Amino acid sequence: MTITAPLFAPLTLPCGVTLKNRIAKSAMSDSLGDGRGNPTLTQIRLYERWAEGGVAVAIIGEVQGDPRAAEKPGNVVLGPRSDETLLRELASRGQANETQLWLQLGHAGAMTHPPIGEPRGPSALDLPGLTCRALSLSEITVLPEDFARTAAHAKALGFGGVQVHAAHGFLLSQFLSPLFNKRGDAYGGSLANRMRLLLEAIDAVRDAVGPDFPVALKLNATDQLEGGFDKDEALEVIKALNQTSLDLIDISGGTYFPGAKSASDSAGGGPYFVDFGKAARAHTTKPLMITGGFKTAAQAVKAVTDGAADVVGLARALVLTPDLPKRWAETGEDIEFPRFAQTPEGGVTAWYTQALTQIGQDAPIDESRDVPKALAEYDARDAARVALWNTHFG
Repeated sequence: MTITAPLFAPLTLPCGVTLKNRIAKSAMSDSLGDGRGNPTLTQIRLYERWAEGGVAVAIIGEVQGDPRAAEKPGNVVLGPRSDETLLRELASRGQANETQLWLQLGHAGAMTHPPIGEPRGPSALDLPGLTCRALSLSEITVLPEDFARTAAHAKALGFGGVQVHAAHGFLLSQFLSPLFNKRGDAYGGSLANRMRLLLEAIDAVRDAVGPDFPVALKLNATDQLEGGFDKDEALEVIKALNQTSLDLIDISGGTYFPGAKSASDSAGGGPYFVDFGKAARAHTTKPLMITGGFKTAAQAVKAVTDGAADVVGLARALVLTPDLPKRWAETGEDIEFPRFAQTPEGGVTAWYTQALTQIGQDAPIDESRDVPKALAEYDARDAARVALWNTHFG
């Protein structure tokens, strides 16, 4: 038995579904769609490789129900224009080896990519690199049903579960933040009002998928912005979520607003949100997942054995080594993370995102590619897909 044995105990969620171990591939914007909202064969193979590598659950980030609210033109979209044959293949191959494949229900809100949609948020913004109009009350009240419709579509296509995205500065996260939500109606002001849309969305999703289908949530422990959503408010939201039908709360942090610090900029060494996970235990009986900063098997084991997390979310570690769960189970051996000389804003994320293409093509990662080159390739690929997106969705 290796020291990593605690990571390989099964976990039964409140809905009755059992995860085979405690390791999840957390949601990333893998940006591998075809520019028309459909998965590509490269993306399908990518998730198949993670399934073969032993994760209990993999989460596809930023899956949109509304193509006018997408974060990037590489996002997957579920709707009337979807290629359901490709989506069913993704669901099937991504759930090999008893792996669960969940879709993250996204809406970029104010961070909608302007060339392909209309940035809209709880309040109007006019900031450097970020402008949006305020959603009307009538637009807000239909959003829970929009999330529910996408969740029901995911279930019908054969995916194993869904995750509601309320982190990283996207729409539901914007509603939670007093920095970005200045509304004076029932969806703004007090924290109870700011979390109203989130709770309505969770209830609508559960009604749409039934009691036996996993419904998770990604929540910020903090926005890491002065005047934004902080840890005390996050714990109050955790209390409220304990009264919902959620199966798993995935704790992360930070925001992708232009110029904002990433979680890694100020979290110090090691996993970023373990202390918050321990604090959250006092306020909820829901299973907890912690995402961010895990680099070694010992860190992951400690988070589980100390009770901070029931599930450990990995992202970049699983880019570098897609079969890391098998490796940890067999040897407990850790991996080396690359170091970069130049790190322009968004560059490291682009480097890892570009590496996903190579994994999905069964090719070795080009570790010689520098970060500025990866960022330029990433931006060029998105720019080329804008016309495809706008032609397809109108």
